[in-house]
Amino acid sequence: MKLEMKDKPGQLIAALKPISDVGGNIMAIIHQRDPAAAPGDTVDVQIMLEIPETKLESLVGTLKTQGVNVVRIGEERLLIRRSVILIGHIMHTDLTDTVDRIDSSGLAEVAELGMVMPAINEPSSAKITLKSASLGEMGRAIDLLRNVATEKDLLVIEPLEGYP
Repeated sequence: MKLEMKDKPGQLIAALKPISDVGGNIMAIIHQRDPAAAPGDTVDVQIMLEIPETKLESLVGTLKTQGVNVVRIGEERLLIRRSVILIGHIMHTDLTDTVDRIDSSGLAEVAELGMVMPAINEPSSAKITLKSASLGEMGRAIDLLRNVATEKDLLVIEPLEGYP
């Protein structure tokens, strides 16, 4: 479920309490505030939850009365895919950290990762496929990956889509 709400104290609770009240089980929450946004602007929150189908309509109604806009329900969230190649000392610069920084951003997730490591002291290469909910979020995720790659002295070759 993707929600949009005012970025002010108490709004997240206004969205979470009704889920609990109807017997929903919250499995994950992605709530990322845009530091450039003006106070009082809206914030997107993505919630992965389990809820009895019969309670969904009631939940949506309650959320609307709380001032929470339900943007999307039950659709596959990550529809945009982009692949890039990273070249450099990928393992020595902490591949887990690189993946975690993308995944924890809330912008995209690393969906696939394939690596070639020719020798222990030689540069390796990795094909990384990201999945995101929108082109805008994908662009920001690719920017984040570029910044991480620059910080770790890795070369990014992009995009792979459209090439044989």
